[in-house]
Formats: sequence, C-alpha cells, structure tokens
Amino acid sequence: MSEPQKTLLRGAKVLGGDPQDVLIDGETIAAVGTGLDVPAGATVVEADGLILLPGLVDLHTHLREPGREDSETVLTGTRAAAIGGYTAVHAMANTFPVADTAGVVEQVWRLGRESGYCDVQPVGAVTVGLEGKQLAELGAMADSAAGVRVFSDDGKCVDDAVIMRRALEYVKAFDGVVAQHAQEPRLTEGAQMNEGIVSGELGLIGWPAVAEESIIARDVLLAAHVDSRVHICHLSTAGSVEIVRWAKSKGWNVTAEVTPHHLLLTDELVRSYNPVYKVNPPLRTEADVMALREALADGTIDCVATDHAPHPHEDKDCEWAAAAMGMVGLETALSVVQQTMVDTGLLDWAGVADRMSARPAVIGRLAGHGRPVAAGEPANLTLVDPAYRGVVNPAGFASRSRNTPYEGRELPGRVIATFLRGRATVVDGKLA
Repeated sequence: MSEPQKTLLRGAKVLGGDPQDVLIDGETIAAVGTGLDVPAGATVVEADGLILLPGLVDLHTHLREPGREDSETVLTGTRAAAIGGYTAVHAMANTFPVADTAGVVEQVWRLGRESGYCDVQPVGAVTVGLEGKQLAELGAMADSAAGVRVFSDDGKCVDDAVIMRRALEYVKAFDGVVAQHAQEPRLTEGAQMNEGIVSGELGLIGWPAVAEESIIARDVLLAAHVDSRVHICHLSTAGSVEIVRWAKSKGWNVTAEVTPHHLLLTDELVRSYNPVYKVNPPLRTEADVMALREALADGTIDCVATDHAPHPHEDKDCEWAAAAMGMVGLETALSVVQQTMVDTGLLDWAGVADRMSARPAVIGRLAGHGRPVAAGEPANLTLVDPAYRGVVNPAGFASRSRNTPYEGRELPGRVIATFLRGRATVVDGKLA
C-alpha cells in the first residue's frame, strides 16, 4: 500500500459537477480548482469522466472477527470495503465473543488500524451476550480507545421495552445512538421469507411486515419520551417508511438506513429456492422496493448501509431452511445505488455522497469522514467510473465470502481509486 504523497486528480467531476483538479498533499486535500499546477514529485491521475466522492462510510458491516474468521476477518473485510469505495465501516457486535466489553471493541478497533485499508469503528452490543436481559458496558465502551458511539444487538432485536428505554437513556450521556434491529421475535418464529403471496404459494413460513413496523413504532415513541437518539437498521417495508416519516415530522431524533439489496431485489427471487436470497429482514415486494427508493430520495431514509454479512460456502450451499441469513455487499453497494437511484434520476451524485458518506458519518459521530471535497479537509476520497458496466463475478472478491445475490448480474459503475487520508488503498480498481 502506498504512503501518503502528493497526488493530483486531474479533471474529476467533484460530486458529479464540472471537472476540477484536486491536489492531495499528504493526508489532506491541499487545493481544488481548475488548471492546478503539478507539484514536483506528484503522481497525476487522469480523471476525465470520473466522479469524485468523499470516501464512503458504512454504518452496518459484519467483519466476523473475532470468532468467525472462516467467514471474514477485519483484514479481508476492510479490503472489500476499500474496493467498494469505503474509507470507514462500523463493525457490528455479533462476534464470538460478543463485542459487549471495552476489551473486545478495542481489539476490533486495533485490528482495523493495523489493516490500513479502511477505518473500523466498532459497534458495541446493547446487552450482555446479545441476550436482551442486561445492559452491556455501554459507558466503558464509550470511554475506551475505540470511542464507541453506536450500540446495537443487530441480528437480534432489543425486544424488551424496559431494556430499550434504559439503553436510550444511558447513551445520552455521551451522545450515543442505539441502532435497532427491528424484529418482533414472537411474530417471526420460524420465518423463512416475507409474508405475502409468494410465501403462501411456496409454503414457507412468512415474516410479516408488522413484525418490523411494530418495533419501529415503539422505539420512536421511546426515543421521543427520553429525548434520545434511535437509528433503525435495514428498514425494509413501506409501512416502516411511513412511521419514520411521521416520527421525523414530530422533530424526534430518529434516523434510518436501507440496504442496497432492499432497493433492488424482491421476494419473487425466492421462487428459485436459492439460499443466496435468504436475508434478515427478508426481501420484500416490489411496492416496498419503490417506497424505499422514494424515501431515500426525499431524505426520510437517511443513508444506505450494506449489512455486509459474509458466510462460508457451506452455510449457503444447502437447502433453504438450513441456510444462514445474509449476503455480502461492500463491493457492490455503490453499483446498486447507481442503478436504482442515480440512473433512475432519483438521486444525483451529490445525493449519493450525502446518503453514503456524509449522513452515516454524522449518525456514527465519525470525525474526519463524510467531509466536503474541499481544501483543508481530510483526503478520504473515492473515484468512480459511472460509465463502466460489468458482470458480477464473486470469484474476484476481496471478501473471504462469496454469498452475493448479484452473481452473473450486470451492474453499472466501478471504483477506480480509493484514498484513505491521502494514501491510495485502491489503484486502477485493484488493491494497492
């Protein structure tokens, strides 16, 4: 991996606007303008036709380390993130051991620093062991070297209202946020896919939309009651959109994310019984997909988060009922967002920068990321070729896992270069 140096990006369309030159000097953007001189010893990158964005930030990544290194490690996951244009990811707590103590979150944080491909901000568990019975060491994790600000039992819902209320009250002390995996467990026992016409025809136990919506409704009310911050993970239904929109109209401190796969894929794909489409929350209907796109465009949904969920081959190459839930997403997220939001006219590239960099950085209280592409700002940047079209081949993934729902599908866009504090982590579409 190259060291920070002087790099001139010539003729890049900053946030999709008019072509400009961007000079990187060390870890900082030194100048933005037209006709910039090439400093002595600088590397010149010809960026004609390319889009320059701030480095992407993911609020929802599963890196699996410690404990499930057969699926992913911090190193392989951050390499995948860099290929996808990310300069920072938030690593979820459902590791083994669970990231519910200062010691474990610091381990993950240090592994991220050692990888050098992308900043890793650990997410602390809300409850001990993700068991939903007792609050974890929230204050200790916040005060640790990792400086945790996002707490989640993702993979499991904090379904006890009293525990959720106490967590929301606790995180106020250090401006934290509770990120909720909204899933009423009693309504989803044995569920295999979205509850609807397709589940009825296939004879699979359905996962009703109300299981998500009822928890979101409860939690936005709790957040308002204690004047705290709640973030809704992987929102997936049209009804959930309406609840979040209502909560925001009240001025409550509620944010929400949507995954790329919920912006593109529907439950019709489950007819194939291919476990690569098995995910939590499940793929929903076309009407839900359209509602999610509109909500991301109008800002009701704040950001895109990958829910990158790597699994070893054997956990997906099996019958549907036995398969693990989840899919990888770091390396394809920007392409899916381009196809569903940019190419459809719902968002411009400035909007993509907002939803995939600026807003998630603010929600996660992550300094130095999601910043404007301007002189004096950290040189966390992503250079994208929007004209590229290519067929997804997981054999070439940097991730240790291959469970992508896009295999064989043509997607637009390709990350050409990624810079982490001025250091190239990706060059010409390949790891530096």
